[in-house]
Amino acid sequence: MNFMSAFQDQTYALFRMVCGFLFLWHGRQKLFSFPLDAREGAPAFITYGAGGIKLIAGALIMFGLFTRPAALHGLNSALPITNGGELAVMYCFAFLFISAKGAGIWSIDGSK
Repeated sequence: MNFMSAFQDQTYALFRMVCGFLFLWHGRQKLFSFPLDAREGAPAFITYGAGGIKLIAGALIMFGLFTRPAALHGLNSALPITNGGELAVMYCFAFLFISAKGAGIWSIDGSK
């Protein structure tokens, strides 16, 4: 066993928490235009719907509560390079991994 193998659970927990935290802030930005306005003329139902999903799912993922269902969300485009959606793809696959692995250690529900 190498040095980093001993910390797989802790590394995954930090990965889950940071991904959830960043996603939560994307939702806050869409809902409250804070710290920057991210609405960019999108229809209100999309802005507030996506913002609410990101805010709630991000918090659930960060704290490790209902992690698997919260991590299942869609991405914005099939060709993210055309709309700057690389981040959406990264979140999609990060959350796909989280949904497959579960919350792990340092989570509220303690699911493995």
